[in-house]
Amino acid sequence: MPTDDKSASPAAADVPVTAAMTARIISEALPYIRRFHGKTIVIKYGGNAMTDVKLQESFAHDVVLLKLVGMNPVVVHGGGPQIDEALRRIGKKGEFIQGMRVTDPETMEVVEWVLAGEVQQDIVGLINFHGGQAVGLTGRDGGLIRARKMKMVDIKDPTKFYDVGQVGEIESINPAVVKALQDDAFIPVISPIGFGENNESYNINADLVAGKLAEILKAEKLVLLTNTPGVLDKEGQLLTGLTARRIDELFADGTISGGMLPKISSALEAAKSGVNAVHIIDGRVPHCLLLEILTEQGVGTMIKAH
Repeated sequence: MPTDDKSASPAAADVPVTAAMTARIISEALPYIRRFHGKTIVIKYGGNAMTDVKLQESFAHDVVLLKLVGMNPVVVHGGGPQIDEALRRIGKKGEFIQGMRVTDPETMEVVEWVLAGEVQQDIVGLINFHGGQAVGLTGRDGGLIRARKMKMVDIKDPTKFYDVGQVGEIESINPAVVKALQDDAFIPVISPIGFGENNESYNINADLVAGKLAEILKAEKLVLLTNTPGVLDKEGQLLTGLTARRIDELFADGTISGGMLPKISSALEAAKSGVNAVHIIDGRVPHCLLLEILTEQGVGTMIKAH
């Protein structure tokens, strides 16, 4: 049986594929299909993979294929570039503190209609076009994501707090609606918007939602698509395998910073909470999901608790 310890070699170049090569590739995928059949795989979809048309197509194709071979993909999507563009059109500029978007009431309105409207429905449409049955959800649907206002502490000074507006942290997740959809062969596509005790909306970092959902669903894998080859060291070299201890060292010396902070934090928390493996992969590689899940060839960094 193959293991998860894959070398993160670059994606194959465009070379002619013979019948023998095709047979070998299919044969290589079989043990993974058997191993992960019936298992939940939570996928955070964002970055270039969401804005490049060819990558959008390959992503939707991969998700449908994973479902058809017996896995249960759950998609949590971001939409940073689309939100920035919508804000620009109304004369606002996005502001970030420690990787989190500052969300005033006007920005929250934009976030809701861009994520739950435009972006989510584009993803649902593409997956359905490729033969899947996708259903769009927000945190309000079925009481999926209950949230509260985030109190953001300064990384270097724990006595200092930032007010980032309607940015939420997850209070609880009720996975009933997701499980019901999975049982009926649907593919859930989730926008990272939660609701508070007074029915107010909260913008939640999609990496955090994906990580917490993977924990609650007891997912086999959490896969985070990024715009980088994975987690890089200070020399720009890819780190193919990381443990909790090594990640703490990378936080301490500043190797992991900015937008990678919430991503790695949620990945580590998921790994510590029972998700078998967390993969941070290069979403710019066509069919990166299939490469990471169904072949010996990895395209990023794998995180395990130990």
